[in-house]
Amino acid sequence: MPKVSALCVYCGSSNEVDPKHLRAARETGRLAAERGIEIVFGGGHVGMMGALADGALAARGKVTGIIPEILMARETAHEGVSEMIVVENMHTRKRRMFERSGAFCALPGGMGTLDETFEILTWKQLGLHDKPIVLANLDGYWDTLLTMLEFQTAQGYVRPEQMGLFRVVTSVGSIFDALEAAPAPKIPGDSERF
Repeated sequence: MPKVSALCVYCGSSNEVDPKHLRAARETGRLAAERGIEIVFGGGHVGMMGALADGALAARGKVTGIIPEILMARETAHEGVSEMIVVENMHTRKRRMFERSGAFCALPGGMGTLDETFEILTWKQLGLHDKPIVLANLDGYWDTLLTMLEFQTAQGYVRPEQMGLFRVVTSVGSIFDALEAAPAPKIPGDSERF
């Protein structure tokens, strides 16, 4: 695959999480920066979002935050990023994150992470893009989600081939191995499809 130049990372924004996950987010940012991969994320300064950005910035990487006005007003934006893009709403945020990224990764997170991950998976399922998507199942965090998807497949709601829309990895380093092994996208990144 051609080198991914920008990786969109979906992850949690709470500090009240397993410290191992915060370290993994920081490591993801650092490893991306060391590979010359820009981080695109939700723009927050707390939780895994903040750790991700801090890890990339400490390694002199480029970090782009995309945050809606409502969250800027709550002063949750990371002030040290390379570029902060303020958009009018959450829908625009997700579209801009898509447009700026060549691949996607979901680290542990909550409802927002699930929302973003499933939207990008649905867009891929519909043939709107074929950019790589990696689910980082650190310490088995996404095991129950994967079990649910297997149940949905058994019930006929998810086709077996749709489980191939994403790769599951169990370590931070494997995120980048999966990106390197992914085939080159064949669908143009035409934002007019959305």
